[in-house]
Amino acid sequence: MPKTDKPQSLLGFDYGLKQIGVANGQTITSSAQGLTILSAVDGIPDWSAVEKLLKEWKPDLVVVGLPLNMDDSESELSARARKFARRLQGRFSVEVEMVDERLTSREAKTLGREQGSNDITKIDHIAAALILQSWLDCPTIGTAP
Repeated sequence: MPKTDKPQSLLGFDYGLKQIGVANGQTITSSAQGLTILSAVDGIPDWSAVEKLLKEWKPDLVVVGLPLNMDDSESELSARARKFARRLQGRFSVEVEMVDERLTSREAKTLGREQGSNDITKIDHIAAALILQSWLDCPTIGTAP
């Protein structure tokens, strides 16, 4: 977590193999909101689209969801999400933290339905907002990629 008392801008990512949800947030109001969904091919995003988001939002911190199994073990997707986080850190020199994202997709689907969405396959930005909100609610939960 950035060591500063000034307000911070944040981006959150819900990593997936076909889609990567993105959310933005900030510490002034401790709130996060879904921003967009990036396409991915076998987990690889269009890095120029990621770069454009980072340049536009200039986050002080990037939060990436860590998809753990219910028994706290890591899966192949966990390893790929960590790799994605490390690539964000290495390519763009941004500080990155991982946050447990268990059950965020289920909650995002529920929120999507409540908001009247007819396409619950397009909820990754909502899941990213939930991940980011988790960090905003408790910044000490973040871990290194």
